[in-house]
Order: sequence, then C-alpha cells, then structure tokens
Amino acid sequence: MSDTVVTPGAKETTATGAREGKAISRRARAIRESALAYLFLLPAFLIIFTFGIFPLAFSAYESTLRGLNRIVGTYDGIGNYVRAVGDLAYVLGFWLAIVFLYLAIREMVGLLREARLHSENPWPIGIAGIVMGAAFALFLRFFFIFLPHLLGIADHMRAAQQQGETDTGALFRRFLGEAFGLPEVIGPFYVALAVLLVGALLTTFVIRSRPYSPRTNRYFGGFFQFTVLTLAALFLAWFTWTAVRDAYAAALEDGEELALWSQIVTISAGLVLLALSWFLWRSANQRDNNLSMLWRLGAAAMLMIGAWLLIGEVPRAAASGDDDWWYGLLVTVYYSAGSIPFQFAISLMLASFLFQNIKGRGFFRMIYFLPYITPTVGAAAVFRVIFSARSSAPMNSLLDLLGMQPLGWLNEPTGIFQLIAGSSVTLPTWAAGPSLSMVVIIIFGIWSYVGFNTVIFLAGLGAIPSSLYEAASIDGAGRWAQFRHVTLPLLSPTIYFLTLYAVIGTFKAFNHIYVLRSPAALGTADTVSVVIFDAMKRDTRYGYAAALAILLLIIVMGLTVINNRIASKRVFYG
Repeated sequence: MSDTVVTPGAKETTATGAREGKAISRRARAIRESALAYLFLLPAFLIIFTFGIFPLAFSAYESTLRGLNRIVGTYDGIGNYVRAVGDLAYVLGFWLAIVFLYLAIREMVGLLREARLHSENPWPIGIAGIVMGAAFALFLRFFFIFLPHLLGIADHMRAAQQQGETDTGALFRRFLGEAFGLPEVIGPFYVALAVLLVGALLTTFVIRSRPYSPRTNRYFGGFFQFTVLTLAALFLAWFTWTAVRDAYAAALEDGEELALWSQIVTISAGLVLLALSWFLWRSANQRDNNLSMLWRLGAAAMLMIGAWLLIGEVPRAAASGDDDWWYGLLVTVYYSAGSIPFQFAISLMLASFLFQNIKGRGFFRMIYFLPYITPTVGAAAVFRVIFSARSSAPMNSLLDLLGMQPLGWLNEPTGIFQLIAGSSVTLPTWAAGPSLSMVVIIIFGIWSYVGFNTVIFLAGLGAIPSSLYEAASIDGAGRWAQFRHVTLPLLSPTIYFLTLYAVIGTFKAFNHIYVLRSPAALGTADTVSVVIFDAMKRDTRYGYAAALAILLLIIVMGLTVINNRIASKRVFYG
C-alpha cells in the first residue's frame, strides 16, 4: 500500500491533463489521416487537373482571343460570344454573375444555419477558408497571365532553331525560365504563393487551437467555395460591364446607337417575372383557401404574360448572332427530342419482355446490346450505304417494292413535316421539323443506344422486389396497373439516370453525325458539336470555336440543373 497522498485537486489536474492529451491525440490522428487521404488523392487530382480542369481553363482563355490560324490571338474580350449569340451574350454574362452570387449566398446561409444548429463558431476556420479561396483565385489569375507567355515559347524555339540551335530540351527550359522570370509573371506568382502560405499557416493554427469538431472540414470547404463563387461573380460582372462599355465607346466613334442596356434590363426583368410566376404557381397548391389559390394562379398567369412580352426581346438581341450556331442548336434539339423518347419506349418494352422467363433471353440480350459496342464509324458507314440517295440503295429498293417513290435520305434537306405537308403548304423553319437527313441520324442513334438502355432497365427491373407485384395482384391490380403504380415509380431512379445520360450524350454527339452528314443536306444535319468542329478545323477560328464550346457547356449544365430539379420531385428511391 502506497503512502502517497493524492489530493482532490491533483485528481482533477490529472483528469484534465488526460482529457487534453486525448483531445490532442485525436486531433493529431485526424490531421495525419487527412494528410494521408490527400496524399492518396494527389495523383487523381493531377490527372483530373491535366485532362479536365486545364483544358477547360485554356478554352475559357482562348475564347477571349480572335484571329485566324493563331492559338495566341488578339485579345477580344467577349467579342467571340457576341459574334455567336449576338447581344444576348451581355445578358448571359450578367446572369451568370447573378447565379454565382446566388450560389455563394446560399452556401453561406447553409453554413451559418448548420453552425447555429450545433452551437459552434465557424468564423475562425472560415477566415482560413476565405484566405485559401483568395489564394486559389490569385493562382488562377497567375495562370491566365503566364499562359500567353507559355504558349509563345513555341515561336521562340522555332526562331532559335532557324538560327542553328538544335537542343530542344535546353531551348524549352531556357525560354520557360525567361517567361516565368518576367516581372508581370513572377510578381503575381509570389503574391499568390504568399497568400497560400498565410492561409496554410492560419489553417494549421486554427485547427490546433480549436476543440475538435467533425464539421471543421465542412466549414473550411464551405467558406472556400463561398469565396471562389463570390470572386467569380464579381469578375464576370466586371468583365461584362467592361465589354458593354467598350461596345458603347466603339459605337459612339462610328456614330451608331446601341440598345444594349435596354435589352439587358428588358430581358432580365422578363426572367425575374418568370421566376416569380413559377413560385406563385407552385405555392398555389399549398393554399387552404380556394380564393387565395385562385388569386395566386391568376397572378402567376399575369406575370407569365408579362414575362413572355419582355422575354420577346430575346430574338432581336440574338439577331446579330451566328445563324449557323442558332440553326445547329435547333438541329441538336431535334436530334435530342427525336431520339430519346423512342429509345426509352423501345428499351423499356424490350426490357419488360426480356425480364420474363423465356428461352434464349441471354442470346437476345447480347443481340440487342451489340449495336452499342459496334464501332461507331463502321456502323455509320454501313448506314450511309443503306440510306444512300441512289435508287438501287437498300432502303430505296424496299420503297420501290412497296410502290413508293425513292427518297433522298441523307441528301434531303427538307424537313420531315414539310415533306408530309407537301409543297403546297409552307411551314416556318422551326415547324418544318428535322430534315430527312437528320431523321436518318436519329434512326442511327435509336439503333445504337436501345441495347444499352435495355440492359440498364433490366438492372432496374431486377432490383424491384417480386413481393410488391404479388401484393398488388392480391389487391386486384392488373398488369397495366402494376406497371403504372409499381414498375414505373420504382424505375424512376433508372429513368432519371438514363435521361441525364441521354440528354448530355445527344448534345455532345459527334462521330456518327460527322460521318453521316452530307453536303447536299445543306447543313440541316449539323448539330452544335459539328458547328464547333467546323469553326476550329475548317475555318481555323480557334478562339471562336472555344467560345462556342463554352456556350455548349453552359447549355448542358443548365439542362442538367433543370433535370435535377424535375427529378428531385418525381424520383422515388423506395
């Protein structure tokens, strides 16, 4: 038995020291685990940056330049976008800034609400996140300052090699060092590096001095995202404002008048009214009073009419844009709307049949999936032969057997609805429908992707418990009722995935369209991806092609957001 006397104060001190030691050990373990996780993620980040983030950033930079046969062209600001979509580019610039600012505010509100819920103070780690976000923005600024000098190394190397210097590696290292050492380059780099080091030290100090919280990374990442989005919104607003100012200055020198601000205000007001009408329309269902519901529906209808009148300024704002781009966008919409519904209908029907216990279903699954794995160029070449305009072509021979006149197929630029209506009726361009050439491409798209969708639908059907069908059958539900109230709701996640995949795929489709297009179709089969390729390869307008690619990216992202909003209310996950 020990003679040592342990006082209550000593016990408390010992317990406190033990708790502090455990907290420090837990914090140190969390830091080590985070560092190890980031170390393992570093190779993946480098790959994503090299083949994903860098090409996107380079496209954004290239889209601000103009010039033929030149990668490093003359700075033109928003000029390429104005040439593509007309004065609508200015509206798009301001609204993208508003969207970024809205996302930043929403992120901040969510962070503060979560902090209040857990009675925590997020600002110390938040300030560190803000500093790191500023460092990221400064490195991005350095990248765009350094990029023109980096791209100019090729011209310097070519000139040096003409003077007799042959060591390519040494030349590249020398010119790279000279480019990096320029005052306008090295200064922004040191500023960005200094802010990064301050942010790293501040983050380490805050993490070590604060009690452990599982939401520390959430607060840091949220404030980082808020900073980046806010700076992006401010930059876009400044960039667009500068472009409008320059446009007015150029018009003043030429003695012309511009209606940019009136178009921007008018279209923006129409979009605001449209958003308000949507919120009123949705809130009408939540009213208990019929009079209140009718009032909201009436107000929503009036706002929609006003919004439509104001948004009617869009065609005039876009009139000065590129007709090839706008028509290519219309052709892309035709392709997407003409192929996706038929793909889904045929695929779901085939999946329902193949899900039954029939003989040879494995063989049929393989046959239907075969078009998806067939090389696209080879299959498109076969389709060119089948749908040739020659009277002896397979499809025209079939029409001849049926007593019908041969068709031009891939060489026919007339819209399908115009062909049906006849030459006595003249339809507007948008109502004439896709050309017969585009219809052939739609048929090819359906043929290619039906098997893929069928396999995915089969996987979705296999995940539905058979007990639900048995219960529905006991309740008296027939086959159609079971399909409508059991199969479709439980297939909604699969349908959502395939819809998202198909919309993105149809807007980015290129290979088979490029092979199947024909000069005789007069551009009626050229989707936006083909228009972008022609601007880059045929016209060698690299900056303009990059601007069109950025516009396509914005459209695809917008469609994805709309799809997510719709799916969030209708997808049932069980």
